[in-house]
Amino acid sequence: MEFHYVDLRCFCYATEDFDRVEQALELYLPEEAEVEVDTSEGHHGDEIQVLSTRVDNADDVRYVFDRVLDAGVEEVHDEVEQRLDDDCKFHLRLDKQAAFDERSKLGRGIQLSAKVEAYPAKRENALEAVERSLFDG
Repeated sequence: MEFHYVDLRCFCYATEDFDRVEQALELYLPEEAEVEVDTSEGHHGDEIQVLSTRVDNADDVRYVFDRVLDAGVEEVHDEVEQRLDDDCKFHLRLDKQAAFDERSKLGRGIQLSAKVEAYPAKRENALEAVERSLFDG
């Protein structure tokens, strides 16, 4: 895998069960990963909990992407260029409900941002690295 680190983040809204949301996020995480929880206020004054984590150990990054590859990322092959920002970060969204059901699926609810290893750190090099990591294996 050609990624320095992976950030995962999701929201737990007032209408959701925190334990279920945390369980969904943990589908993508190795056991030793720690989830941070911050509390924010929604537009209507409701409480929103923001769950986030960063995985930066090479084996753990591989673990995350093994789960992500189960989501069928080949569907986004034609969108890789749009999913790569100017800071060489690759972005995906994963389905939170499917993750709770222990299935990896692209969708909404869990945000993934992965810093691509590219030398020199140029967008073109990062694009090639993402292609190799996700679609050439």
